Amino acid sequence: MTVPSTAPPVAASPRPAVVLRLLAGRGAFRLAVQLMGLVLITAWGAHDYGRFANALGLMGWLNFVPSAVEKSALKCLPRLRLTRDAVAALAVRLAAAPVLAVLAAMVVALVTAPRSDAALYLTAAAWSICGGLLMTVSGLHRLREKSTLDALAFTAGAVVVGVVTCVTWAVRWSPETHLALLLGGILVLVGASVALLPRPWLRGGGVTGHRLLPAFGRSTVLLGLTELLDVISTSVVFAVLALSGRTTDSGPFYLALLFSSAFCSLLFYQLRLHQPAASRRMRGTGAAAGRARATDLLRFVERAGIVFVVALGIGLAVPATRTLLTAEDAYVALGVLVLVETALYAIGLYAGFLIENTNSKVLTLTSGTAVVSLAATVVAAVLLVPPLGPVGGFAALVFALAVKAAALRRLLRRH
Repeated sequence: MTVPSTAPPVAASPRPAVVLRLLAGRGAFRLAVQLMGLVLITAWGAHDYGRFANALGLMGWLNFVPSAVEKSALKCLPRLRLTRDAVAALAVRLAAAPVLAVLAAMVVALVTAPRSDAALYLTAAAWSICGGLLMTVSGLHRLREKSTLDALAFTAGAVVVGVVTCVTWAVRWSPETHLALLLGGILVLVGASVALLPRPWLRGGGVTGHRLLPAFGRSTVLLGLTELLDVISTSVVFAVLALSGRTTDSGPFYLALLFSSAFCSLLFYQLRLHQPAASRRMRGTGAAAGRARATDLLRFVERAGIVFVVALGIGLAVPATRTLLTAEDAYVALGVLVLVETALYAIGLYAGFLIENTNSKVLTLTSGTAVVSLAATVVAAVLLVPPLGPVGGFAALVFALAVKAAALRRLLRRH
């Protein structure tokens, strides 16, 4: 039996002042993380910073495990009335479950081998996945028209990152200690954000969660899989760097990735802010226009990727250019590749956003092409990263973006 929702109404598209407030909070947090990456290399040196960067890079994909629930909730909740409380409560539980599992594994590692690489990597994993949970809970607050809580949470997160980084730089704390303190701060913020949710959104509003789990769980998996696999693709590059004995090169790759991730994360957040309104707008007849626009964008990414592959092949064939690409200080080439990867990823992200908010039938297409993209990244990274290092890592990501765009455009046309 369903019961009427007692939660506040779901918000429409946010006002410009609200968007600026939210972007200021998220921007402050992102800026603090960017500065952390720049400051800590002077505190630790190349070896320890390489371990730190490799741990964060390899575990960064976990941020998108709980945040996949946010994406599903932002799409579904604006369309619901009677079961809104129950779906919101289910979203909180689904987002929290993997976080608790990672925290339990981290505690075991810290108790048994506190100075091991396993403890370092699991602490980085906990920091990453807790950040995803904070994003999910903040997204639920935005739906309640409580956007100030979102902005405050991430502004406070920026303060935590800034203070811990400054103290680490001053007293030379180890990467393990630094990550543990970051984790402690974000856990406090997550606990406070969850406590401020309305009681019906935590208890379920009288509707049992298992009745809603199949449909909502499917939507969560398919919506979240695309971005999760995209981030795993960057983790693959960090893994290949480590396995090929180039862990120190994880530092330059991580620093270059900060620029790309900063821009794309702001775009990603903008899309999340407008997702409830887009979800309503692109139903029925509006879906055709959204898919047509997405097809044009995917065609551009595909063609740009072909041009890039040809240019890279020519560059590797010419001895002078090959020497430039394989040099340890190939920062100019790395900078160009960062710009290319950032632009193509942003365009592909927006195209996927348009497709995903049309109907649920196309979700298997976007998630399927994400698997294809990951496979392309693995192959390209194995071939390019050992000889080219960070340059090869970004080249592999660009190649995978082109493959993904080509596959999704063809599948969408057939659909």
